[in-house]
Amino acid sequence: MTRTEPSMKLSVIIPVFNEAATLRECVDAVLNIASENLRLDVLIIDDGSTDESRNIAAELAAKHDCIKLTVQPGNQGKGAAVRLGFDLVTGDFVAIQDADLEYSPVDLLRLIEPIKRDDADVVFGSRFHGRSLRNMSWRQAIHCLGNRSLTWLSNRMTRLALTDMETCYKVFRREVLADLKLDENRFAIEPQLASEIARLRLRVVELPISYQGRGYGEGKKIGLRDAWRAGYCILFRSSRR
Repeated sequence: MTRTEPSMKLSVIIPVFNEAATLRECVDAVLNIASENLRLDVLIIDDGSTDESRNIAAELAAKHDCIKLTVQPGNQGKGAAVRLGFDLVTGDFVAIQDADLEYSPVDLLRLIEPIKRDDADVVFGSRFHGRSLRNMSWRQAIHCLGNRSLTWLSNRMTRLALTDMETCYKVFRREVLADLKLDENRFAIEPQLASEIARLRLRVVELPISYQGRGYGEGKKIGLRDAWRAGYCILFRSSRR
């Protein structure tokens, strides 16, 4: 007889703030990775959107049983949405997915593998692993240099060896979430997650992922204020291993 791999569940948290242009396509791409052996639990957290994002999310939730919509009372930030999502997940694995199509959900299938093999508790998807600045536009190169600088500083404080601490794609074994102490509301949730992962001495694997960066004209929201907050979080709130 052919041995059937046991079915497992992946919870995907999608924080949304004014992503009407891309939300439907993003959710469709996430749904497409489901299979007989991988069920999905899709948690859309609307963070006070003022466009049609909430209506689109409600329509998708009504159409698919695996999608749940939660609405935040006003815009509180990506970190607040992620923290709320962590409280609601039910899967064996938990991933964070931006709704702006910069990241390809197909990569999540590779990122869960080290956790399935019990080789990792957390898997980071690196946008910059093996990529050269020569192959980027000047805007992408500046963004990359900023991320690499924050990653270098984070590594110094946490003793991790990451190439992309700021990546959206962090996949967790669900059981470890209960021990994370998080309170950042905006994009500084990324260095705080790295700090907590180091404090708990979780097993970390980093794998390369595909990435299609977008500009501020296309709705990118992270800015200089967030970079300063990330630096503050790294310097004054990080845990050394």
